Amino acid sequence: MTAEKRPIRVMVCEDHQIVREGLVALLAAHDDFQVIAEAGDGETAIARFREQPPDVTLIDLRMPKVDGVEVIRRLRRDFPDSRFLVLTTYDTEDDVSRALQAGANGYLLKGTNRTTLRDAIRLLHAGRRFIPPEIADRVLPGPAAEELTEREVEVLRRIAEGMSNREIGEQLGITESTVKTHVNRLLGKLGVTDRTKALVLALKRGLVHID
Repeated sequence: MTAEKRPIRVMVCEDHQIVREGLVALLAAHDDFQVIAEAGDGETAIARFREQPPDVTLIDLRMPKVDGVEVIRRLRRDFPDSRFLVLTTYDTEDDVSRALQAGANGYLLKGTNRTTLRDAIRLLHAGRRFIPPEIADRVLPGPAAEELTEREVEVLRRIAEGMSNREIGEQLGITESTVKTHVNRLLGKLGVTDRTKALVLALKRGLVHID
C-alpha cells in the first residue's frame, strides 16, 4: 500500500471493554482505518501512544488512573500535532470546555451514529476540527456578537482549520503580527478570551462551518 493510501492509524481509549471492542470492530470494517492500539486506562493510553503515535486518538473523558483530559494535555504538550477525538457521555459546559482547552480537536457523544464518527475521524486526520453545533451550544450560549469584518471572518475560518498565526499570514499574504491584531479584535468582538472559545462560538452562530 502506498503512502497516499495508507489507512488512518487510530488508538481507541475506552475503559468499558465491550464499548472498546465495539469501536475497534466498527473501525476494522473499513479499509481506511487501522486500529494500532487500545487502552482501558489513562496511564496505558499515554504509554501506548508514546510507543507508536497514532494519527487520531479516540478517547473517553472518564478514564481510570489518568482521566482523558489529562491524557490529552500531556500528549499534546509532547506531540503538538497529535489529533484527539473525544467520545463520551459527558456533555456539560465544563466537560466540553476542559477537553477543548486541553487540546481536543473534536468532541462527540456516544449516542452519535457510526457515519458521523467515521467522518469525524477522517476530518481530524485531514487537519480539521469536528465540534457539532449541539456541543457548541453547551459551551457558549451568549448574546449575538458584534459584526466581524470580512478579513476577521477569513482569519476565523483558518483558525477553524487548525492553522497557526504564521500559517494564516502566509496564506492570506499578511504578516504574523497583522494576524495577531485580527485575532485580538475578533476575540474582543465575540466576547471571548481565546481561540478555542472563539471557534466554538463562531460554529454555534454559523459564522464558520466545518465541512
